[in-house]
Amino acid sequence: MNAPGSNSNRHDNDAGFDDVILSVEGVTKVYPGTIALKEVNFAVRRGAVNVLVGENGAGKSTMMKIIAGAEQPSMGRLLLDGVPVELASSAEALRHGIGIVYQELNLFPNLSIAENVFIAHEITRAGIDIDADAQRAKVRELLKRLELDVSPDTLVEDLRIGQQQLVEIAKALAHDARILILDEPTSALSAAEVEVLFQVIADLKSQGVSIVYISHRLEELIRIGDYITVLRDGRITGHQPMAQVDVPWIVRMMVGRDTKDFSRPIGHERGAEVLTARNVSLPRKGGGFLVDHVSLTLHAGEIVGIYGLMGAGRSELFECILGCHPHAGGEIVLAGQSLAGKPIARRVADGLALIPEDRKADALLPILSVGSNMTLSNLAAFARGFDIRTQQERASILSYIRDLAIKVADWRLPVSSLSGGNQQKVVIARALMTSPKVLLMDEPSRGIDIGAKADIFKVMRDLAVKGLGILFVTSDLEEVKALSDRILVMSNGRITAEFDAAEASDNALVAASAVGHRTGHGTAPQPGQDGHDGHDRLAAA
Repeated sequence: MNAPGSNSNRHDNDAGFDDVILSVEGVTKVYPGTIALKEVNFAVRRGAVNVLVGENGAGKSTMMKIIAGAEQPSMGRLLLDGVPVELASSAEALRHGIGIVYQELNLFPNLSIAENVFIAHEITRAGIDIDADAQRAKVRELLKRLELDVSPDTLVEDLRIGQQQLVEIAKALAHDARILILDEPTSALSAAEVEVLFQVIADLKSQGVSIVYISHRLEELIRIGDYITVLRDGRITGHQPMAQVDVPWIVRMMVGRDTKDFSRPIGHERGAEVLTARNVSLPRKGGGFLVDHVSLTLHAGEIVGIYGLMGAGRSELFECILGCHPHAGGEIVLAGQSLAGKPIARRVADGLALIPEDRKADALLPILSVGSNMTLSNLAAFARGFDIRTQQERASILSYIRDLAIKVADWRLPVSSLSGGNQQKVVIARALMTSPKVLLMDEPSRGIDIGAKADIFKVMRDLAVKGLGILFVTSDLEEVKALSDRILVMSNGRITAEFDAAEASDNALVAASAVGHRTGHGTAPQPGQDGHDGHDRLAAA
C-alpha cells in the first residue's frame, strides 16, 4: 500500500475508482430566502478519497447534510449502490453505512470517551443493560488505531481539541461506515495527529471504504485526494481526478479567478503605543507557567502577528490581557491606563475586544438571529430608557453586513444558518460595534476558505489604516507573513523571537516556534523585555 497521501500509482486501477457507491443526481436545496444547491450532481467512488471543496457558503455543508440524512433535498434524488434511497434522518443514513464527522464537535464533555462513542448506540446484554466492558474494549481498539494514548474512561472535557477531533472520528469508525464524510477533519489537529489521520484514511481506503473529504487546506487536498469536485454558489464548477489538477486550478474553480490576494501590509505610519503587556504570567496547575512572563507592545494602526504551535500559550495570553484569569500576574496598560483589577466588561468598555478561536463555543448564540448576535455586546448604544431603538439598531446591522460582505438573505435569520466564514464575520462585527482601540484575534481564519480569508484580511488592513491596533494569533506561516507589520513567536509560554515581517523566513519562524526557554536552541527574551532584538538572537543561535 502506498504511503498516506501519496499520488504514486493512485489511478492504476481505474475500474475500481469508477465504481460509484453513491450518486447525487440533480439535487436542489431551497431555504427561506436562499437557494443553497442548484441541480447538483456528485459521485462518491468506492475505496477513494472524494474531495469536495468550495468557498464558505458554496453549499458544501448542505450537500454533506443531505448525504448524511440530516437534511432532505427539495428536488433530486440519491442513489446508493444504484438504488434510489431516501434518508429521513442521520440514524437512517448510519444504518445504510453513511457516517459523518462534523467540523464543529458534537461531544458530551461530561461523559467518557467510551460513552461518547456509543451514545444512542450502546452495546447491551440481551437488550437489558449496557455492556460497559465491551464498549471499553471496542473503544480501546479504536484509540490504538488512531494512536491516541488515553483511557476509554477519560472524560472528553479533559482532552485537547485535537484529541476530541479524533474521538469524533472514532465514533464514525465504531459503526463500520461504508461512506465516511470528514468535514475539516484536520482543522484542530497537530502535524503528528494529521499524519495519523492520513494513515487511518489509507487503511480505510484499502478496506473499500469511501471517504468524502472537505478541507480548506488546498495542499492537503492535493496530497490526500483521489478525485476533486468544486462547488461555487451552489453549483458544480469543476470535477477532475486529483492527479490532473493543481492548486491554481482549484482556486480558479472556487473563486472564478486565479487567486484572492492576501496583499502585503500597507505602508502607513503607526501611531502611539496603545497596548503594553509587562511580565504577564499565568501559573500552570502542577507547576510552571502557561504564560511565562511575556512582555510586548502594540501601536495604533499596527498589525502584530503571534506565531506558534498549539499549546504555546497564545490563547492563554489573550485571556490574560482580557482579564479572564484573576490570578494572572503582570501588568496590562491600554492607551496609557493600567487595567489592573478591572473585570472583563470594564476592559471591553475601555477599548479591548476579542475574537475567540472557537466561535461556536465562545462567541455565537446559535438560536439568536444574525442581527442579535451582532448587537449583543453593545445594546446600551441603542437603548432609550427600557426600549431599544430598533431603526438605529437595524441601520447599524445592515451597515456592518455591507462593510464586511456578510452573505445573508435576511439579518433576522438564525446565525446558525450562515456558513463558517460568514459566522466569523458576525463575530468581528460584534467586536467592532464596541468601538475598540485594540482588537485581539485568535486564529481569525480557522475553518474558513480562501475567499472568506481574503475578506477578513482586507477588513483587518482597513481597520489598521483607521488607527486600530490589531494583535492576532495564527499557526499559518503564509498568513502571519502576509498580514503582520511585526511578528512575535511564542513557544512554551514565552516569546522566543521577534521579526520585522519583511525579514521573516519560514525556517526562522519554525525554528523560533520550537525554541523552549530551557532547550538551549536559542535565547528567549528575559522578563521585562519585549523581544525587539529577537531576530538577531535567533540568527546567532
